[in-house]
Amino acid sequence: MKFPLIAFAGVTVAAVGIAGFADGDQLRERLGNMIDRTAPELSATFRGEGARGSGGAGTEFAQAEPAETKPAPAEQPPAVDESALRYFASKGDTARLQAEISRLRALYPDWTPPKDPLAVPRNKDDGLEAMWRLYAEGRYAEVRRAIAERQAGDAGWQPPADLIERLEVAEARARLVNASDLKQYETVIEVGAGTPSLLTCSEIDILWRVAEAFAETNRSGRARDAYLYILKNCDDGPERLATVQKAAALLPYATVQELLSYEKSNAAGALEFESIRDDLARRFVAEGERDATIEVDPKYLRRLERLVETEKAASDALLLGWYQLRRKNMAAAEQWFRSAYEKQESASAAQGLALALIDRKAPEEAERVLYPWRDASAEAHATYMAATANLLAIEPPVPLSGDVLRRIAAETVKVRDPATAQQFGWYARALGQPQTALQWFATALRWKPDDEPSAYGLAITRHQVGDAAGVAEIQRLWAGRSERIARLGETEETAENETLPMPEPAKERPKTAEPRPAVSIEAARREAISREAIRREAVRPAPASTAPRRIVRGVAGCRTTLDPSGLSPETALARGWCLMDLNRPIEAADAFAVALRAPASRLRQDAAYGQSLAYLRAGLTNKAAVAATKSPQSRARAVELQTAILADRAIAAFDAGRYREALLYLDQRSRIASERTDLMVLRGYAYMNLKRFAEAKRIFEAVAATGNSDALRGVADVNAAQEIWPRKF
Repeated sequence: MKFPLIAFAGVTVAAVGIAGFADGDQLRERLGNMIDRTAPELSATFRGEGARGSGGAGTEFAQAEPAETKPAPAEQPPAVDESALRYFASKGDTARLQAEISRLRALYPDWTPPKDPLAVPRNKDDGLEAMWRLYAEGRYAEVRRAIAERQAGDAGWQPPADLIERLEVAEARARLVNASDLKQYETVIEVGAGTPSLLTCSEIDILWRVAEAFAETNRSGRARDAYLYILKNCDDGPERLATVQKAAALLPYATVQELLSYEKSNAAGALEFESIRDDLARRFVAEGERDATIEVDPKYLRRLERLVETEKAASDALLLGWYQLRRKNMAAAEQWFRSAYEKQESASAAQGLALALIDRKAPEEAERVLYPWRDASAEAHATYMAATANLLAIEPPVPLSGDVLRRIAAETVKVRDPATAQQFGWYARALGQPQTALQWFATALRWKPDDEPSAYGLAITRHQVGDAAGVAEIQRLWAGRSERIARLGETEETAENETLPMPEPAKERPKTAEPRPAVSIEAARREAISREAIRREAVRPAPASTAPRRIVRGVAGCRTTLDPSGLSPETALARGWCLMDLNRPIEAADAFAVALRAPASRLRQDAAYGQSLAYLRAGLTNKAAVAATKSPQSRARAVELQTAILADRAIAAFDAGRYREALLYLDQRSRIASERTDLMVLRGYAYMNLKRFAEAKRIFEAVAATGNSDALRGVADVNAAQEIWPRKF
C-alpha cells in the first residue's frame, strides 16, 4: 500500500543547540527569521512590537471584526498544547521549533502560532512540566517511566493526548532510524507507513531512509514516488541536491532522468543540479557499461569526453572505454583505453586495451601490454591467455623472440591452460619443430584429456615423424570419438615431404578465440573447440541403413586425380563415395554432378544425396540445400539432410556472431529432429551471448545433468558472466 505523503514545509529535524544569548530579545530575533519561513503572516508583528513580557498570560488569536448584529456564538477553538514550543525556543533549537510549528498547523489548521514562543506559559503541574522537559531533551524512555510512576501514584491522572502522540512519533522515528542503520528495510517501510506524520519535508532524513528501503527491496517504483515527492514539495536547495544524488545511486537510469526533469533554476538562472552533473555523467556511463541495453544520452558521453580533455583523468577515459567495448564499438573502445593507459598505466586500462587489440587482430601488442598486469585479476589473466592463444594462432606464424615465447610458456604451465598449450603445438609444427610440437600436444591432453584437436595434432605429428605405434595408440584411445583420427592413415593430407606441416584451419585446427570481454574469453576458446566437433557431426553421412548402395568402398580406385566428366553415371557415383571416404568433398561433389545425368531415378536420387553431403562437409551449406532438391528423396533422407543443413547454418550464424539467427535455425531443426547435446550447448552459448543468462543456465544445467563436460563448463561460464564482470572505476 502506497504510503501517504503529507506536504509540510520544513527542514531536517536535527538538534542544533545555540548558546550564548544575553537575553530573550536576541533569541527572539533569531526565532523571528525562522517564523518568517514557517508562519509568514506573523513576521511583521514578531519583529515590530508586542513581544510578550514575562507577565503575558496567554496565547493571542486573530479575531474577526465585530458586526453590527450580534453573531452566533463561535465554536471554541480546540485547546492546543504549546509547551513544546517554549522548550525548543528556550534551547535555541530552531529546527525542532519549526518542525513543531509545522506539526501543530497541520493538526489544527485554524491555529495561529504564538508571536513569542518564549512567552508560552509554563504548566502549573510541575510533574507534567518535567515530562515535557524530558521530551524536549529526547529522553523518551524516561518520559515513559515518569508517566508510569505518576499513574502508579495517581490512578485518576492521564497524560495529555498531545504528549503521548508526540512521544509515539518520536519513538517511531528512533525505531525507523535504527532499522535503517541495521538494513532492516521491511521494518523501515512498516514504521514509515504506520507513522505518516514522519513523511514530510521537515523529516527529510526519514523520507530518504524510506526511499532507500523501497529501492533495496526491489520496489523501485515506490522509491521513485518518495524521491519525486521531495522534488515536487520540498524547497531546500541542498536537500534537493542530496535527493538526486541518493536517487541516482539506487534507481535505474531511466527513472533518474524523470527525477532530473523536476530541476529548478535559481534566482541567477542557473540550474540547481549543475554542480553534480559531472558526477551524474560518470555514474550514468558506468551504469551503461554494466547494462548494454541502456542507451545513455549522448550529452552525458560528450560531457565525459570533455572531462577527459580538460581534467585528463584516466578513470574517465576508462569509463568511456568499457562503455564502448560493451557495445562492440571496438575502435572507439581502443581509443579510450589507449588514452587511459597513456595517462595512467593500470590493470584495467591494460585489460581493456588488450581486448580491443585482440579484436583488431593485434594479439602481439595485446600480449605485450597486458603481460605486466596479467596477475591483477582472474579476468585480466583470462584476457592475457586469450591474447597468447591468438598470437600463436596467427597464420603465417609471427616470429617471436625467445623471451616472449619463454614468458608465454611459463604462464601456460603455471595455469595449466590447454588452449594455449595446443596453440604452442601448432606453432611448433609450423616452424618445423615436430618434437616440440609433440611435447605441447601431449601436455595439452594431460590437462584436458577430452581435447580432440590436441589429440589430432599429436596424431598427425607422430605420423609425420614416423611413429606408427604412437599413431595407433591414439587411434585406439579415440576410437568412435574422432572420425579424422580414425582415418588418419588413409588420407594423403600429411605427406612426408610436406614443406609446411601446419594443418588447414578448417580441417586440422580449431578456430582461435573470438575476443570477448572479461570472463567470456575462456568460454570463447571452449566454444571454438566445441564448434569443430559439432561441424564434424553435422556433416557425417547417414547410417548404413539409410545410405545408398556403393559399388566401391575401397579407396585405392580414387587416389589419383581425374576429370569425372568422361565417366559413366554409375562409375561417377562410385567415385563420389570413394572420394568422400578420402575426405575430398569438392572432388566428390563434381563426381556426383556427373552421376546426376543418369536417367534412372534411383541413381539420380543417390547422386543428389551424395552431392548434398559433399557440400555440407565442405562447408557450402547453400549449395548443399540446392543439391538436395535435384532429385526427390525418401522421407528419412530428406529429414537427415534438412537437419544437417539447419545445424550447419546455425553453426555458421553463431560463428559470425548472429546469435538470434543461430537460435532461429536451431528452433527450425528441433521441429523435425531431437536436439543433440552438442547443439544444445551451442544454444546455451547463443543465449549467453545475447545476455539471456537465465535461459542459458537452464540449457546448460539440463545438459550437464547427463555428465556432459562442455555443459558443465557452460554453467560455470554463465555464472561468471553474470557475477564477475570486472569493475573499472
